[in-house]
Amino acid sequence: MSRFLATGSALAALCAPVLATNASPAAAAGIQVPPDKIVIEIATVNGSGCPAGSAAVAVSPDNTAFTITYSKYLAQVGVGASPTDFRKNCQLNLIVHVPQGFTYAVASADYRGFAHLETGATAEQKASYYFQGQPDTSVASHPFKGPLVDNWQATDTTDIAQRVWSPCGEQRNFNVNTELTVAAGTSDPERTTSFVTMDSTDGAINTVYRLAWKDCPSN
Repeated sequence: MSRFLATGSALAALCAPVLATNASPAAAAGIQVPPDKIVIEIATVNGSGCPAGSAAVAVSPDNTAFTITYSKYLAQVGVGASPTDFRKNCQLNLIVHVPQGFTYAVASADYRGFAHLETGATAEQKASYYFQGQPDTSVASHPFKGPLVDNWQATDTTDIAQRVWSPCGEQRNFNVNTELTVAAGTSDPERTTSFVTMDSTDGAINTVYRLAWKDCPSN
């Protein structure tokens, strides 16, 4: 199952390079990771929350995480919003080149953004991920309630037994689906605007997916 952690405290390093650290969390935790570098490419990107050129992927130096960066991901209702702006989504289809003899699963994911919700307004962030051709899907959703004007953070953590592993010896694309929705609720959309975003004022926000690794059985 997934757990949710939300905080209203300001994220001073919201757009800092999350993965560029000297210390290796994997080494500290004794996690076995591939000695060779993994490579992640975006095969396709679709959705109103990630128009062309507004999403990018980077892999951590120790192969234990990857980051998806968004720059135009915002849902809103009220003054200045179009009828379809209340919901934004993004589906990324990723090609993951994994070193031979290893498989991986997503162990946790961190999402960050900013919300401005009037009293009575609500918002929700949803996320799911799965491997192409596999029925198993990990899904989590996180609600927010106005009044709220602050940075937000949500963390999904998947228990070991619930992790969805990439098939050994097969190339299966990895799909990441996210969604932001806002509802006016009892607020007045004729006079106010409520919004939630997975970007920041200076152009980008990082969504970090942390990986768990294990050896594939030898033939």
